[in-house]
Amino acid sequence: MTTPKDTAVLLLRLAGPLQSWGENSKFNRRETRLEPTKSGVVGLLAAALGFERGADLSALTNLSMGVRTDQAGTLLRDFHTISDYYGRPLKQSGVNAKGLQKLTAPAKYTHVTQRYYLQDAVFLVGLAGQTDTVAELAAAVKRPAFPLALGRRSCPPTHPILVDTPATELIAALSTHPWQASEAGRADYLRGATPAFVHLPVTIDDPAGGETRPDVPVSFGLHDRQYRQRRVRHTTVQIPTGFPESDADRADSGAPPAGHDPFSLLNW
Repeated sequence: MTTPKDTAVLLLRLAGPLQSWGENSKFNRRETRLEPTKSGVVGLLAAALGFERGADLSALTNLSMGVRTDQAGTLLRDFHTISDYYGRPLKQSGVNAKGLQKLTAPAKYTHVTQRYYLQDAVFLVGLAGQTDTVAELAAAVKRPAFPLALGRRSCPPTHPILVDTPATELIAALSTHPWQASEAGRADYLRGATPAFVHLPVTIDDPAGGETRPDVPVSFGLHDRQYRQRRVRHTTVQIPTGFPESDADRADSGAPPAGHDPFSLLNW
């Protein structure tokens, strides 16, 4: 399939000590998905563009998104307790006739909350759209209007997140861009071996996909947050590790073993 000349892909590298991509977080439990949500990525781009809460997000939500997990990271649970400095009972979410928050009944003096994060994860996120839209987003990500965060304000990225804007299809961009894992992540994956390729999971927007996710934001308004669903499919891509191909890899592909070339010093 050929790619129209007026389309491109915005490639972002999302990496940091902590990331948190909530989807079904409620009450005192803030969970995270194991990869960026569309609402989180749209929120990041909206911040880069300087959108105010309640702004029309359709230009961003209409972009097709794909996520490649280059380094899965590990899950962290952060345990919190909250209490009033003066020892007063905590308030509840309900309000009285005057619009003031009610006190908890029976009186409650401590709230327990749990918040989940991904540690040391690295993702390659692609968003496909019109070339002029992708160019505008790339410029905004380089010089964002508001600080950028990886799902929560407390999770800043460690490096500039803009990678490239290739004029290709979304899956092609995610299938060809070099492996983005950190040096520590590469070492942990290799564990003494030097495979020539790494197989990375990809989740991509697809109207015929087999999974539904309710993470497309309609509005980020403080009192009117709304989301709609999207369908995704899962696949894997094979990316070169950058290490020399082993004899085992060559045998699997039908190629002869590399071995030792006695004429290599003669430049033959």
